[in-house]
Amino acid sequence: MITTAENPFHLPPEVEHARKLVMRFGWNTASYQILNRGILLWFSEKAEAVIGYQEYSNFRIIAGAPICAKDDLPVVLQEFESQTQQLHKRTCYFCAGERLATLIANGKPANYILLGAEPVWNPSVWRTIILSKPSLRAQIARAKNKGLCVSLWDNAKAAFNPVLKECLHQWLETRGLPPLHFLIESQTLERLCDRKIFVAELNGDPVGFVVLSPIPNRNGWLVEQNIRGSFAPNGTIEMLLTFAADYVANSGAEFFTLGLSPLSQRANIPDIHPLWLSFTLGWLRAHGKRFYNFDGLDTFKAKFQPEYWEPIYAITNEKRINIRTLYAIAGAFAGMSPVKLGVIGIWRALLLETHTVTAKLKQFFR
Repeated sequence: MITTAENPFHLPPEVEHARKLVMRFGWNTASYQILNRGILLWFSEKAEAVIGYQEYSNFRIIAGAPICAKDDLPVVLQEFESQTQQLHKRTCYFCAGERLATLIANGKPANYILLGAEPVWNPSVWRTIILSKPSLRAQIARAKNKGLCVSLWDNAKAAFNPVLKECLHQWLETRGLPPLHFLIESQTLERLCDRKIFVAELNGDPVGFVVLSPIPNRNGWLVEQNIRGSFAPNGTIEMLLTFAADYVANSGAEFFTLGLSPLSQRANIPDIHPLWLSFTLGWLRAHGKRFYNFDGLDTFKAKFQPEYWEPIYAITNEKRINIRTLYAIAGAFAGMSPVKLGVIGIWRALLLETHTVTAKLKQFFR
């Protein structure tokens, strides 16, 4: 493991090499997340490029898009897909943006799944939006009145802080699904490196935090995680996000996003799916909240009045999208069989429901 000034974060050599490429060429909002543990790395022999991916069944599920100079994208795509075909596998680009979607659409046939949308701001306007929304102002004011304060923490301090780890644990316990790459990360405090972490404290104790990941080629930041512990007052996340947006705006950032809102239709993209897939996604939006509160997350992000929403896709080189594509995506990012994921999701949903009912009964019989 390299530990010199050339690798100040003590990363494995290939991860450090990938980090340097991300910090030069990262454009997709998920770029920095390929450095997380569990993501496989592929390096091009024809260009300075890296791809982060997972394998499941006969698929390579790519995290976002190739990380390279824009002009090198076609040759890198061709090299990676050629190698993948030689291995008798298929590709699927998960959380890909419009730039990759347009490039692939102009090349060979491909199929698209609209995963949702991500909200975007220039962080310099965030404060103005907060001031224009009485409900947001009130939430932040109440949190401040209770003594909540927010600050930027040193990454080394944050990575080994047991109270932050407990906050993360508490938050994970409230999720309807087990950890999933890019959605429900259990490794938030690992490999902070170039990330920034803002912590909310109440009476000197951390009760919540947000982690920002850099998007270098867009001079921007992704809010990768926002974590609220069980003792955090209402308004904690709103106050954290406002502090973080102000900080990066004052540092000259021009792009700020809260990340993917799964199944969101706010990008106003016409339905591009076959009928069976449209029905499946519609059913998930309507009935999937016991596993993952899609509508709640979407509403939360929308209340900050984004300047615009970017569509986010899964792009596959299959002739047609079918159930095995969805199965491979779920398996790759859950790190387990989708059947097992579903069983765990149902079990966790039942536990959460039981906990909620028990709490209401206790309150009723007091």
